[in-house]
Amino acid sequence: MTIFKGAGVALVTPFNNDLTVNYGKLEELVDYHINNGTDSLIICGTTGEASTLTEDEHIECIRVAAARAKKAARQIPVIAGTGSNDTATAVYLSKEAKKAGADATLVVTPYYNKATQKGLYEHFKLIATESELPMILYNVPSRTGCNIMPATAARLFRDIDLIAGIKEASGNISQVAQVVDETNGELAVYSGNDDQIVPVLSLGGVGVISVLSNILPQETHDIVATYLAGDVKTSRELQIKYLKLVDALFSEVNPIPVKAAMNLAGFNCGSLRRPLTDMEPAHLEVLKAEMAKFNLVK
Repeated sequence: MTIFKGAGVALVTPFNNDLTVNYGKLEELVDYHINNGTDSLIICGTTGEASTLTEDEHIECIRVAAARAKKAARQIPVIAGTGSNDTATAVYLSKEAKKAGADATLVVTPYYNKATQKGLYEHFKLIATESELPMILYNVPSRTGCNIMPATAARLFRDIDLIAGIKEASGNISQVAQVVDETNGELAVYSGNDDQIVPVLSLGGVGVISVLSNILPQETHDIVATYLAGDVKTSRELQIKYLKLVDALFSEVNPIPVKAAMNLAGFNCGSLRRPLTDMEPAHLEVLKAEMAKFNLVK
């Protein structure tokens, strides 16, 4: 089971001036991505500031995005971030995501607790079986302090039919290769890093869950689509073309720069909830200069 191939956007959560969720703007962003080549919508992930959303806001964002996407002429899957460092909370959010219309979940490793590999297996198994939704594992040890080892990903994939993919944001290309090897290339692997899309595809990956897609949806889609169509040269050229912009989008912790980028591009997505703060002026100027190269500043 592969939920999607191509570029899924790790969507920002737009806020009003008072930092309440701007659900109307969220609907506009869903429309924008459906109309501009994005292959999947990932709601309430790291980029969506899920860690500062209340549970009610979290579920409502999923509901609003899924309802809007299902009205579109071009149907793409809606994947809900439902991870937590508390397994029971992740089960609850995943069940609610199904009720809200999500097609799948994206579940991060439990942060701070730093579970053992046995604990990770039990965590993901319980969430998948209780929610009855396809799941993409989310491995980002730099943020969680917890790494899904290739053998554990493979065991989950073998044992649980609902394990449908893994977002690999470890930055460790050797580990990505091991995941592909341990699963005989049958588990859908998505790059979790915009600067490693082509390297992951070259190992058998099927796409990316992307921050860059927020401001360059069609172009990020094209990096993957050209590669999968056999045009490696064009895909590689596109990957390299946007590297400096990607660097600027990660010059501070995600999603600080991409939220600034969305505002520079005229989307008016608001500020960030604390403890995240607005971008440092020096970094902002670099981001603005890189965006200007592609006529993205409004």
